[in-house]
Amino acid sequence: MVAMVIMASFFLTHLDESPITGRTRLLVFSRENYMELAAVTGDGYMEEFAELMVPEKDPRHQVVERVVEHLAQRNKDIPEVSSVPWTVHLVDSPSVNAFVLPNGKVFMFTGMLEAVADVHQLTFILGHEMAHAVMGHSAEQASMSHVVDFLSLILLTAIWAVCPRDSLAVLGQWIQTKLIQFLFDRPYSRKLEAEADQVGLQLAAKACADVRAGPVFWQQMEISNQLRGEPTVPEWLSTHPSHRNRVTQLDRLVPQYLELRESCSCPALPATDPRAVFTQSVKVLLNATRDLEGEAGKRLKPLALSQTPTSDHRRAPHPGGLATALLASSASPTAQATALTLDTATHL
Repeated sequence: MVAMVIMASFFLTHLDESPITGRTRLLVFSRENYMELAAVTGDGYMEEFAELMVPEKDPRHQVVERVVEHLAQRNKDIPEVSSVPWTVHLVDSPSVNAFVLPNGKVFMFTGMLEAVADVHQLTFILGHEMAHAVMGHSAEQASMSHVVDFLSLILLTAIWAVCPRDSLAVLGQWIQTKLIQFLFDRPYSRKLEAEADQVGLQLAAKACADVRAGPVFWQQMEISNQLRGEPTVPEWLSTHPSHRNRVTQLDRLVPQYLELRESCSCPALPATDPRAVFTQSVKVLLNATRDLEGEAGKRLKPLALSQTPTSDHRRAPHPGGLATALLASSASPTAQATALTLDTATHL
């Protein structure tokens, strides 16, 4: 009974309200403690990526830096944004990844920069990563893991007290680890990712980006993964929502944040919706690919008839037109840094 009272008191005294969304959460670690940890972590990443850092004078670095500065400037009314010195580090790596530490250190890989089609998608991605830092998601997740581990230890101790056998303890710990992983850690991580998508869209809207580009980015990623033959991981096994679910959530939020964007005195957007353009482009490319396959089949048919039955018939390779065209539709900022830099000034 006493233990339950102590635990209840602990939970109640460590409840916190997350910025922007106002969601109630458990926060064991203070912001100051996590800032100290972020500084150490940042130094470690700087050392790890030292030989891969893209120079600050590189146009690609300047594009990312300008977008981050614009996001910070347009969202300076949020204390968690204005109180952080945002710094950009571009890593020359094909990894499609980016992350932001709680102390404002932005790490983006050139692979991610090449995956976005325009400055609007880049703004959304950076807004998403900045949202993680602004919302204190890393501290929140570490706090919850700390509490769950503590409760797990109590449970394992109780099992050991009832049945003190090493084999049972090992089995119980393995089962408990898997249950925590799939029933708590990964679902909670997906929840935070979805929240970062929402807050990132809000930050991007206030920065005058076209928020309709957010769902298009995840559609591109889904098709890109399919074309590269990457295995599809069930969502319940992943720390992130599926691309399709992210598209659905963002599509639902777009009208709300288009209104927010308009209220921020942003320039009017083109009437053409990039989501409709992308969908139509995919249909056109798929039809073109089917036509190519049909023509290839007609050309191969006479050749196949002339072969003897013992010949080794192999299927013609799949035309690369669809993959090339779709992946090319994600215009590479590496090749178009000048255009992106110009867009930053005109569209945002």
